[in-house]
Formats: sequence, structure tokens, C-alpha cells
Amino acid sequence: MRKTKVVATVGPASRSDEKLRALIEAGVDVFRLNMSHGDQAGHQQVIDLIRQISLERSLSTAILADLQGPKIRLGTFRGGQPMQLQSNQRFVLTTLDVEGTAETASISYKALPQEVKPGERGFA
Repeated sequence: MRKTKVVATVGPASRSDEKLRALIEAGVDVFRLNMSHGDQAGHQQVIDLIRQISLERSLSTAILADLQGPKIRLGTFRGGQPMQLQSNQRFVLTTLDVEGTAETASISYKALPQEVKPGERGFA
């Protein structure tokens, strides 16, 4: 049994019956559907095709639904230029619409202050 899994993202060029069959025959184990693109009916059609082909071939082909997380974007910076941050320097992210500097920047995700507690650290 091989330990490596082959993951393929299904897009407009690979969603047909013929393309999905060719990908399964080439060794794809997992099909990733980007739920941020397309609609529910289109995704269901692809899921049904993958299941049908897998059943016909007596294979276990997984389907991974990639859900969109929150989009957190930085606002604009003074002069449209990148800012150089210094180690151990205080840096503030705010939901207020401010021009970014090396000390402060605005973010688009307005619920962030309710979801992050003081002292929490991000994942590195």
C-alpha cells in the first residue's frame, strides 16, 4: 500500500466526466473542491461524478471541500510603500480606517477584536 496521496483540485478544466476519469486512472486519491468558486449545484454535480466513477472502478476516492475562512486584509499604507517593522516595537492592528505606518495598520476583518483575547499569540 502506498503512503503518498495524490490531491487534485477540480476546476473548470477538470470537471468533466472524461477528465475526472483520466485523473482517477492517473492515481488521484483526493479531489479538492474550492467552495469559494462555483455554486452548490455545480459542486454537487462534480461530487456525484466522482462518486459514480469511484464506484464503477471499486476505488475509494476522497473529496475535500475547501471552505473559505475569513479574509483578513491590511489597509493602505502611507505613500503606498511597505513598512519595515522593528523587533520588540509595539505594532497596533486596528479596525479603524487609518493610513498604515510602521506603528499602526488597519485591517478589514471588523470582528477580530471580539475573537482575539489580550495576550493571545498567533501560530508560527
